[in-house]
Amino acid sequence: MQRLTSTILAVCCLTFFSFGQQDSATPPQSTSAQKEPSVDPAKPTLQKDKAIVYFYRYKQYAGSMLAPSVYCDEAQLARMDNGSYFTVTIDPGKHTFRSNDKQSGAEINLKAGQEYFLRVEIVAGFMKGHGRLVAVVPEQARYELKAKGLKPLDAEMVADKVRVSTEPIQFTETQESKQ
Repeated sequence: MQRLTSTILAVCCLTFFSFGQQDSATPPQSTSAQKEPSVDPAKPTLQKDKAIVYFYRYKQYAGSMLAPSVYCDEAQLARMDNGSYFTVTIDPGKHTFRSNDKQSGAEINLKAGQEYFLRVEIVAGFMKGHGRLVAVVPEQARYELKAKGLKPLDAEMVADKVRVSTEPIQFTETQESKQ
């Protein structure tokens, strides 16, 4: 009986000692660091000082081999593959967006903390098709992004790896109710 009591006491002491070692090995975190979640620039999270622009393209047989480029302020962001999407986190202000078709595009005055949606469509051309951007209302775009079974753009198609994210989109109820 005395041996069992000694064993239980030894196990309790070792357990207490090991928990004390773990706590001292990890540095204490400040309360402000615990309140602010860390922001991964690769993930499309809505930040108060930035805007997010979602680009997507339906999966269609016609023009499936084409991968038109998407530009922001004449800088190439990515080449848009069939049935895919990507997001761009960008500073607020006036920006121009276009695809290969220089006659069509969008000049948008982006506001901080807002989301914008642009769909890439393939338009028939003389020798080959080209991409055209179409602005889409948030309610329609969210539905199309969920319902069409689109996949994130392959990383090899990205030209601007700083601003473009190819992470999977997870719309939350708060994002949908903001619009």
